[in-house]
Amino acid sequence: MKKQKVVYWRITAGIIFFMLFSAYYASTNAEEFKHLGFPNYFRIELIGIKIIGVFLLLIPQVSQRVREWIYVGFVINLISAFIAKLNSGYSIPASMEPLLVLVIMLAGLFYLEKMRKIASPENER
Repeated sequence: MKKQKVVYWRITAGIIFFMLFSAYYASTNAEEFKHLGFPNYFRIELIGIKIIGVFLLLIPQVSQRVREWIYVGFVINLISAFIAKLNSGYSIPASMEPLLVLVIMLAGLFYLEKMRKIASPENER
């Protein structure tokens, strides 16, 4: 289980860094959101949600079910970012960045599920 925890926390650290950077970038580049066609209030909402999600991921006592839903929110955000970039005139490689992060995040979810199975009471018999 130790190996799974190390891998999970390394992936989680990468996701946390990306989401914090994304929140910072959104807060300092409002014009980018205008280019994507989003209203300003949506930009502010995304910044807040990303910071709350990151904060909750940093707390080890947060249940795995809550972590899963945080990841679901981040997955929705990344897929939406891909679609928005693709439809706003970005090149294919530039549009693919959110999908790369998505693949890394799915690896984190895989390890989260492995840890859940190892820690479940059924396995203690």
